[in-house]
Amino acid sequence: MAEILETLMLVAFGISWPINAVKSYRARSTKGKSLTFLILIFSGYICGIISKLINPAYMSSLSTKWYVLAVYIFNFVWVGTDLCLYFRNRKIEKAEAAA
Repeated sequence: MAEILETLMLVAFGISWPINAVKSYRARSTKGKSLTFLILIFSGYICGIISKLINPAYMSSLSTKWYVLAVYIFNFVWVGTDLCLYFRNRKIEKAEAAA
């Protein structure tokens, strides 16, 4: 039951990341973004993934509880994408300011 609740929490947080990344891509701007926030969230997902991988009890039941790790990885990928888009958008803003 704990893994299901953890997964639901991750899904609730994770629904926004693809939407946020698409908005970042289209906006081509860093306005309204916080690099510190993105790095903290990214780091949190890294810690969550590592905690699953080093937990012997979880790893022994990975075949039945794989979905928890999968959602961590899904969120990690989307936050990483948004982080990359932040740097892309910052570069675009600098180029526009110089022009």
